[in-house]
Amino acid sequence: MSNRSRRLAAASLALLLALSGCVGPVIDFPSPTTVEGGSQETPGERGTETAPRTTSGASIDGETPTATAVPDATNPWGTEPIVVAVRDTAGTGREWTPLVREATEFWESNAERFAGFPVDYEVRPDASDPDLIVEFVDEVPECDGATDAAGCAPLIEDRRQIDRPQTVSVKTGFSDESTVLVTEHELGHTLGLTHDDAPADVMASRSVLYTEPQPNATERAFPWDDAEFTVYVDTANASDPEEARQQIDHALEHYEDGAEGMPTNLSFTTVGDPEEAEIVVRSVETSPCGEGAASCGATAGTDTDGDGEIETYSRLRISLVDLDTDAVAWHVGYWLAYGFGAEDDAEKPPPFRDASYDDRRSEWWE
Repeated sequence: MSNRSRRLAAASLALLLALSGCVGPVIDFPSPTTVEGGSQETPGERGTETAPRTTSGASIDGETPTATAVPDATNPWGTEPIVVAVRDTAGTGREWTPLVREATEFWESNAERFAGFPVDYEVRPDASDPDLIVEFVDEVPECDGATDAAGCAPLIEDRRQIDRPQTVSVKTGFSDESTVLVTEHELGHTLGLTHDDAPADVMASRSVLYTEPQPNATERAFPWDDAEFTVYVDTANASDPEEARQQIDHALEHYEDGAEGMPTNLSFTTVGDPEEAEIVVRSVETSPCGEGAASCGATAGTDTDGDGEIETYSRLRISLVDLDTDAVAWHVGYWLAYGFGAEDDAEKPPPFRDASYDDRRSEWWE
């Protein structure tokens, strides 16, 4: 498996217990813009590109497939080196030229195999009269209807389509590896390759892209996108389902009222489908927790920068294991604090610090 698809998911386990999972963001590349005689037309609508902060995803196969030989084709750019300029249009100050060179070197090594002709590039960042400009932008200009594209390029299949300089746009904010992948993908379009062409790990319409390094969820004061939560509650396996439900309500109300050290704008809306809920609280018949654990909490979210750690949570699962009914609120409250960023007990609201057996069964929320 290549580096581009190496991190589809990761998991770890901690006691009372905390399970963390992460998935990489999936990007749908829009169709390249078709260019005819210097004018631009957009083909029929295809997939719309999504932002990197997605809550679910899958990766493409990272290995370059074995392809049958591509028939000889004519290089629409001619036999001279394609002079490539690099523009930091977004004004990031980041060193983009080495990443563009890496992308052009990929096609110098592989174009004959996949496009049917050899290609030679000369990357001159400040070239005044280039054949091709690779510009790095905060937002990619409109590209086949995509509103948040990672990149955009003309689809060039004939020399008559080229009106020098042609421009390839690449969005900033991605890691070096993902920036190279996007640039390779878009340069492939300028060589006449579409999303159906090999190599699939470069030209496929779907790919996993990672951002520049971001703070991990455990390093953030509040590791969620917002403070409005949907909650699913299932107490069917509790010894007293109705009273257990009331206990859970007490815990949620404690946070809505402004638990010490927690955000003051938390709100909770109950939903009837666990798949629609960001917080799921269940009295479980079969425990997912460690031996002897009375409860456990699980957080899941996105690993936007591909470092193997979650940057933002999208779900908190709380499992209650054969608890005394009057201890349910405390255990739910404990795991809510954990999910809201207070991993250490010293950071949790006072009721959840060094609580005794009796403290856990008291009406601590009053």
